Amino acid sequence: QVQLVESGGGSVQAGGSLRLSCAASGYTYRAYRMGWFRRAPGKVREGVAGILNGGGSADYADSVKGRFTISQDNAKNTLYLQMNSLKPEDTAMYYCAAGYGGTLHSRLDARAYSTWGQGTQVTVSS
Repeated sequence: QVQLVESGGGSVQAGGSLRLSCAASGYTYRAYRMGWFRRAPGKVREGVAGILNGGGSADYADSVKGRFTISQDNAKNTLYLQMNSLKPEDTAMYYCAAGYGGTLHSRLDARAYSTWGQGTQVTVSS
């Protein structure tokens, strides 16, 4: 099983940038897809970005397209989320997730993932 640990969250002003990291340990080669999700207070969990483990095209939520970029460093077993042009509405707890095997669910759907990190808080002030 894969263990995931997020880092890189913090407080930033609107228009600023942050890069989140998700360090994976364990049987990382078995994870088929990786994703970033977020949950803001009082809102449902939202898929932010997803990618096939080892590369390939990425999926993004409409709300972050053009501003966020998901990437991987396979040598370091680390997943990243570069967040630029941050907005107050991006304030949330951000989680990374790993999914195994095939799925009928979108890479932005939490049901495609079974292993989750503990989250890292991102706060964007106006």
